[in-house]
Amino acid sequence: MGDSIAGVEGPALEAALTASGVEFMNASSDGGGTVVEGDEMSSRLAESTWEDLEENIASFRPDVIAYQITTYDWGTPEQQRSSYEKLAGTARDAGAELVLVSAPPFRIDDFYRPYESAIESAPEVAGEVAEAGGGRVHFLDSAQLWGTESDAERAQRAPDGIHSCQQGSAAFAAWLSEELGERYDFAPAAPEEWADGSWTGDERFAQLGCS
Repeated sequence: MGDSIAGVEGPALEAALTASGVEFMNASSDGGGTVVEGDEMSSRLAESTWEDLEENIASFRPDVIAYQITTYDWGTPEQQRSSYEKLAGTARDAGAELVLVSAPPFRIDDFYRPYESAIESAPEVAGEVAEAGGGRVHFLDSAQLWGTESDAERAQRAPDGIHSCQQGSAAFAAWLSEELGERYDFAPAAPEEWADGSWTGDERFAQLGCS
């Protein structure tokens, strides 16, 4: 689950997990995907996310729900906490564990600047919810992979400074597969088995100006 950042990571992640023998469903949403019921806009976006999640749980019956914090998780820390706890409870009721993943560093432009404090508090709150999750909620800090500066080479952002191109998506897929493999006892497939697959031609990358 997540927004369009997760969306462009999804093709690589699907390839990596499928090669590892793990079933995967990309439940990201372009221009939305948040679960945070905060201000008017985020609440409106969250409404559709919760509806989609109910349908996806019924059809896919996941063992693990992974939610990458979105660029739209706008709200107070209290609203974020309530929403992440609701997601943890929804996962628990479905018999699944929840993995919360921090968003990669992205360019804070004029659109995002009014929400900068919420963007900064979201991963901190997610970590606190995971600590209180009784072992069924986990928090993964993607800064281990990306660092914290969106304009650093390590962050591997696309020309828009927000999304990733194929190489960045592959790096994320390899990192997350390894993290999940350690927690859920499966062996991640080597990148050589999937990194050059047909997913690299996904139209999302062409739209981002990726080469």
